[in-house]
Amino acid sequence: MTKSELIGQIAENAGISKSEADKAYDAIISAIMSGLKKDGNVPLTGLGTFKVTHRAARSGRNPSTGETIQIAAKNVLKFKASKSAEAEIA
Repeated sequence: MTKSELIGQIAENAGISKSEADKAYDAIISAIMSGLKKDGNVPLTGLGTFKVTHRAARSGRNPSTGETIQIAAKNVLKFKASKSAEAEIA
């Protein structure tokens, strides 16, 4: 599903215009991102949990040359679906 399809679905289900649905979508994404920056964890009941985790530095291999390279540490975003969401799509 693309962003425009999702916005169309939101507009249809909520009985609002697509421009209002687009604003709502942007507000939701902004709120999730703010929550991740602040707490590192955003649970959405019935859907799942977004969580920021730290990935340590590690050694890797350049697949074209075979040379060993150092991969820097970084924060990554993970999502774990709730049991009710998993049951809904199964």
